[in-house]
Amino acid sequence: MKTALITGITGQDGSYLAEFLLKKGYKVYGLVRRISTPNYWRFNHILDKVILIEGDLRDQASLNHAVRTSQPDEVYNLAAQSYVATSWKQAEATTEITGLGTLKMLEAVRHFAPKARFYQASSSEMYGNATENIQDEQTKFSPRSPYATAKLYAHWIAVNYRESYGMYVCCGILFNHESPRRGIEFVTRKITDGVARIKHGVASELIMGSLESKRDWGFAGDYVEAMWMMLQQDKPNDYVISTGQTHTVREFIEASFKRAGIHDWEKYVKQHAIHMRPAELHVLQGSSDRARNELGWIPKTDFHGLVNMMMDADLQRVAQEVQIKQWQTTSSSQPNTIPSSVISPLPPLQ
Repeated sequence: MKTALITGITGQDGSYLAEFLLKKGYKVYGLVRRISTPNYWRFNHILDKVILIEGDLRDQASLNHAVRTSQPDEVYNLAAQSYVATSWKQAEATTEITGLGTLKMLEAVRHFAPKARFYQASSSEMYGNATENIQDEQTKFSPRSPYATAKLYAHWIAVNYRESYGMYVCCGILFNHESPRRGIEFVTRKITDGVARIKHGVASELIMGSLESKRDWGFAGDYVEAMWMMLQQDKPNDYVISTGQTHTVREFIEASFKRAGIHDWEKYVKQHAIHMRPAELHVLQGSSDRARNELGWIPKTDFHGLVNMMMDADLQRVAQEVQIKQWQTTSSSQPNTIPSSVISPLPPLQ
């Protein structure tokens, strides 16, 4: 039985990867930060199958302890401060966690599990406003945010540890990948959650930034399989993971409203400068030819399948919220007790 250690297991990618590895028969450890209210909603359905270790990417001793304890065959470094907008407000913290945290994790693995295979979560944000229309492993990096800059440091330090210490280190340069488990602060979930609230009458508008920015959007569940595939190869390498197709924010909005059965979407959408990035990216489109040829990886979920999956999940979530509030408002006895007949339970998130 192989053992894997996942940093960032509470996030979107971490939860899908933990699920994937468990199905492969792995023993899965997850690094979690100590917080007053645990944030395990993305993987509650497998919580009893993973082993959680407290640690923090800013604390070398805790990372050393996590690696010594788990003795992993594979390490997936997914943890980061990953929200671009927040990186402008918390540039130093983003650099410390996303950038230097990777260095600390590599050091822990080098000293306490030197034969472990290491996956570093790099990002298409590192390309910035690239001069090439399509970005691949040879495209010049030009980061346009503190988050992207921190990711670029993490990427290059991972490459240097591979080349200088002979460690098995792969960097996955992942383009945007979404799911029903995406954080509400990201534009795709902001859209699907907002549309669901409009559909159920608990919101009247959706406030957005740029509608013309284009992204290469894929499904996170497909992308974590590529992470695993990278670590199964004879030699480590870096791979772009993408669908190779782009869609605008406007298209994502239109498809979301359509799935919700609302066709006059323009009257609900408002733009505001506060949601514009200080340095906006306009087009990111990746070529995953190397991954397709060397790994045999291909995305299984197309754009509309992704939008529909996310939209259906948020419609169900908001409907349940509405039912709960209605019950609490109308019930005069035991207002905190909600009978099962009032709502149907949500299935595990896709």
